[in-house]
Order: sequence, then C-alpha cells, then structure tokens
Amino acid sequence: MSRQAFYPHLSVDCVLIGFDEEGLKVLLVEKTQFEPGHTGTISKLPGDLIYEEEELDAAARRVLFDMTGMSSPHLEQFHTFGAPSRIKNPEDRAWVEAVSGQKIGRLVTVAYMAMLRISTKLRKLMESHKTRWVPVDDLPELAFDHRDIIDLALERVRSSVKKEPALIYDMLPAKFTALQLRRLNEEIHGKPMDVRNFHKKIASRPYIVPLDEKEEGVPHRAARYYRFDRKIYNRLYCRS
Repeated sequence: MSRQAFYPHLSVDCVLIGFDEEGLKVLLVEKTQFEPGHTGTISKLPGDLIYEEEELDAAARRVLFDMTGMSSPHLEQFHTFGAPSRIKNPEDRAWVEAVSGQKIGRLVTVAYMAMLRISTKLRKLMESHKTRWVPVDDLPELAFDHRDIIDLALERVRSSVKKEPALIYDMLPAKFTALQLRRLNEEIHGKPMDVRNFHKKIASRPYIVPLDEKEEGVPHRAARYYRFDRKIYNRLYCRS
C-alpha cells in the first residue's frame, strides 16, 4: 500500500525553568486561539517554526530573545517530539497555520531547556512580552503536547542535577540562604528534607561558603547568606 510522502515542518520550543521565593516555575506565553465566532487565548511554551537556512540552536536563541528579551541563558537541546497527533487539535492547527501563513501537515519540534534564576531584572525584561511564570505543579491547559514537553524537561532537570549538583546554583541568587537552597532541592526532587541534616550537609561542602551577611528587614530571625564558589567546586570534583 503506497503512502503519500511529505516533509514535516520543523519548529523549536523552549522550556525555561526558574526558581523564586514561591517555588519552581516554567515560563509560558499566551497565544491567540482562532475559534468559530470568537477569539480566545491559551498558554504555550515559547517557540516558533525555524527559517529555511537557520540552525536549530540559532532558532532557539531567537525565540528566547523575541519572547523574553533574554539572550544569555545556556539552552540545552534535550528531545525531539514528532508524533503525528501533535497538532490534532483543530484550534492548535488553525493557530500555527495563521501565524506561519502556510498549510501545516505534520509538525516536528526540537525541545530546548534552560535552568535560571527569576531575578527582578528578568521580570522587568519580560514586562513588554506576553509571558508569565507559572508554578510547575499548577499548570493551565496547554497547547499542542507542551505538557509532555515540560514533564520530560523536569525529569531531565532532576537527572542533570544528580549528575552535576553545581547546576542548581544557576537558579539561585549570587548570595542565598540555607532555606532557599533547601526549598529548591525539595522542589526539584519532589520530597521534603530534614532541616538539621540539610544544615550538616551545607557545613560539609566547602564550595558553599558562609558570608558575614544576614537578611535585613525580615519579620523573622535573620538568616545567614551563603555563596557558591565554583573554583572550589571545580577543584574538588572536576579534575581531569
């Protein structure tokens, strides 16, 4: 039995995972839906079709900058999603065809991810874009198969942190408290940690350096700040 042959359209999607005082979050954008009789919106990952002569990495960096105003975070390519059912929803198909100006048969996407800190500067960069940080455990309805993409990205974060613990410090401020570090570990690994044992672990790691600074203007007992010393970490764990 012969089958019709065609080339799938290719896109990139970016999973940006950040951490703030409220927990672990993912960056989403709002896309306009084209529904009969009215226009609505639905959340999706930052993404776009790639240009004909554009490298995949360049397309991911372009999407990142266009949607967030950011250009520096390291983006890691982690999976390709190409199920024929990716755009079975008529509303998703109508949207991508309206945006691209072309008929879409099958849409394959290459997924990228980055772990970063949700800083005040980053929030300001995003004010002019239709983007928002959403808790990973309270995601809204998402377009296409973007929930599956996010779920796999979170699995990759957990496995990456186990192999390379230094990655977790990319999501923390330059100076952080033990509570912030513990909460981030709990969010990533999905389980609570004993406070006393966690403080012992901090004290046993020379690359977590205590500072002569404490929180100011807080309604509770001021906590000491720490910083991550990458040089010490590399000297201990990255010997060639």
